[in-house]
Amino acid sequence: MITPQFARAMASYNAEMNRRLYDAAARLPQAERLADRGAFWGSIHGTLAHILWGDAMWMHRFAGSPAPAVGMAESPSWQQDFDTMADARARADADIAAWAETLDQAWLDGEMVWFSGALGRELRKVRGLLVAHMFNHQTHHRGQAHALITAAGEQTGDTDLFILVP
Repeated sequence: MITPQFARAMASYNAEMNRRLYDAAARLPQAERLADRGAFWGSIHGTLAHILWGDAMWMHRFAGSPAPAVGMAESPSWQQDFDTMADARARADADIAAWAETLDQAWLDGEMVWFSGALGRELRKVRGLLVAHMFNHQTHHRGQAHALITAAGEQTGDTDLFILVP
């Protein structure tokens, strides 16, 4: 399904887009970042926190890093302070990139069994599909955050993968 090279490219894209979104969000007043804008995760801050939460949850499953201390429903409020969240985001992006460098095709082709809190049951899936899901989840919600940030009057610059990943 996917290759280690795909995961590395997506980790690079993930880090660059997160840098652009956080830079644009940081230029907004805190009240603008926290305003409920009717998005799935409420605010710009809540959406960015949920993305970070999702990455932490998947990296816990993939690499054994610490799991978030809250469940998915609480993910928008998981990180209260924007600057602290931005620092955690930068560390998470570095960790994801380092992890992607360790991947090989055999690991991606293997199966993972885990308990899904969202579905309330145990699941078994090919790891490559789950890695693709992690990156798709990021892209999906970053698109929402991008729309919210743009509507609030800030710009992130180009967002296209082929432009941002060498």
